[in-house]
Amino acid sequence: MSVLDGIKARNFLVIGRVGMDLSPDPAGTRTRDAASMMVAMGGSSANIAAGLVKFGCKAALVTKVSDDAVGWYCLNQLDHYGVDRSHVHAISGECRTSLAVYETRVDEHQSVIYRNNAADFQMDIGDVEAVDYSKYGALITAGTVFAAEPSRSATFRAFELARAAGLPIIFDVDYRPYSWLSAEVAADVLSRAGAMADVIVGNDEEFGFMAGGIDKGLDKARELAGSSAEIVVYKMGPEGAVTFSGGAELRTGIFPVEALKPTGAGDSFMAGLLAALSEGSEMQQAVLRGSACASIVVSRPGCAPAMPDHKELEAFLTTHPGPTHV
Repeated sequence: MSVLDGIKARNFLVIGRVGMDLSPDPAGTRTRDAASMMVAMGGSSANIAAGLVKFGCKAALVTKVSDDAVGWYCLNQLDHYGVDRSHVHAISGECRTSLAVYETRVDEHQSVIYRNNAADFQMDIGDVEAVDYSKYGALITAGTVFAAEPSRSATFRAFELARAAGLPIIFDVDYRPYSWLSAEVAADVLSRAGAMADVIVGNDEEFGFMAGGIDKGLDKARELAGSSAEIVVYKMGPEGAVTFSGGAELRTGIFPVEALKPTGAGDSFMAGLLAALSEGSEMQQAVLRGSACASIVVSRPGCAPAMPDHKELEAFLTTHPGPTHV
């Protein structure tokens, strides 16, 4: 199965975390001044899955949650967003579903992530070997799943099983330093994952991190596109993105908005990009639709709740002046 054929199946297996997000309410409130909180589903992988379902795709999540009220909340939220949770297992013991507390503000933004002894890191090889990969068109994961064992080894095993079943592997680098024991281990593991992926999405800092210096990031992305990956998207924040695909380098801008927060953009970009490719969009158009999704999410409270559907995306594209020129 080709990479695009796998994406066009519109049925994704997503490996990685689902968690609970807490945000001071109303928007603009600092956490230290909060009197009430907005509660929502979070976790990069869960957000991507929810975003894909909003665009009419199917998505199934593979992870673990704690067998407690927070874990049950996450299971209910997956049901709410229409994400298949048949491969999400609740575990007892001292491990807990992760929590994120982030502010809906840009100025002096604070995000605090609680992932010590996280339940999602307990996903093991048995969990991924229980999946029938032939049921899906493509596998997606985000880099945080590799930050600890046994989740790391389990995800590499999932890559092997997906490859054997003919599924393309889609990798969001998603480097979060707080999850890793050391930067050296992270660089080695994420580079290994990148070398196994067919589609890689990351920002300039993440590619630079894998290459050993931010000034080397673009060359790293170009190198991966010329060797193992078919599609590489190198995001540069306000400067737009460079996409390597089919031997071409495509430069695209962003859709400027008044952002409420910096969080959720990457997850929404990935969902929008893949949904557009699954519907037959050309690469440049698909990247721009992903960028529009990112702009929508940063202009709204929450992450999963802020993900647009078709109607909302088309309304945004119709009313927005258009992307920046690069």
